[in-house]
Amino acid sequence: MQSSDLVIGGIVVPKGKEIKINLELPKLYNTPTNLPIRVIRGKKTRPIVFISAAIHGDELNGIEIIRRIRKLNILKKLHGTIIFAPIVNVYGVMTLSRYLPDRRDLNRSFPGSGKGSIASRIAKIFFDEIVSKCDLGIDLHTASIHKSNLPQIRTNMDNEYTLKLARAFGAPVILHSELRDGSLRAEGEESGIPILLYEAGEALRFDETCIRIGVKGIINILRENSMLPKVIRKGSKTPITSRVSKWIRASESGMIRTIKALGDIVKENEVIAYIDEPLDDNSFEILAPFDGIIIGKSQIPLVQEGDAVFHIAKFGNLNIAENKMEYFNEDAIKQSEFYELNNEEIIE
Repeated sequence: MQSSDLVIGGIVVPKGKEIKINLELPKLYNTPTNLPIRVIRGKKTRPIVFISAAIHGDELNGIEIIRRIRKLNILKKLHGTIIFAPIVNVYGVMTLSRYLPDRRDLNRSFPGSGKGSIASRIAKIFFDEIVSKCDLGIDLHTASIHKSNLPQIRTNMDNEYTLKLARAFGAPVILHSELRDGSLRAEGEESGIPILLYEAGEALRFDETCIRIGVKGIINILRENSMLPKVIRKGSKTPITSRVSKWIRASESGMIRTIKALGDIVKENEVIAYIDEPLDDNSFEILAPFDGIIIGKSQIPLVQEGDAVFHIAKFGNLNIAENKMEYFNEDAIKQSEFYELNNEEIIE
């Protein structure tokens, strides 16, 4: 075995080949379970990038994003290696659950342990066999159940390399995101492996716009990382960047009547929703805490006191923000008019 060999699950991945590998996971009672991955390796083997989805088992957009990327002919021009892991939490996907059978969150279980809980064991297998062998990662997420996220990239904006890639991705918003203990991104950072998070849509749903932005964005990152041929873009979308965001919580319980939608620009102290008491005439205002853009919101009309209902990213210049969002909205409409999956049309 040579030092340049890529070995996953004891299998050597040859240069210029595409192979499937099933990594053995802890059994569920007496049922064998595998982590399915697909590796595409060019003749130039580095950099190595992993693209993962469904670390939370109810977050499905990323599974479809990876499926579509794998079908693109442009990957025949790949310089480097891509490791696709479309369903990391296979247990959660089977039960349509965010969590594992032990009710633990896989994305709070890294780096994991071979002698720990099932979540800890899966985290260790995934990190040791895949993540640790990579130079970069792209982890695909949606909002949690009954919430929805505007397409956004979360990364460390103080890292020039990841910020450059985040801008190349082309999502409407880039959000500075602090590391969380036990998360895949935190463990990657600790090991010198930068990881970008793409957050878009809601759990247990396919969102076509979010999927298309995700496919195009990943191809953009691969181009920016010199893994695919670069193209001259006609015009450019500059994302809204924000270092501060806040979840607004319901001050009362009742029925929420929203005034502002996902992606809307809001001004400080502007009314963005009302909470109405269903058996009374009282109505309570929800106000924007600062100028910004709504990047996440609850999808349930019933709220309890303390529920998170709006996620707002702070942005000072609202005129610039509004112009940028109009650009992204127009681009989404254009994509829906001529989008084709079997060609490179979506990525030129």
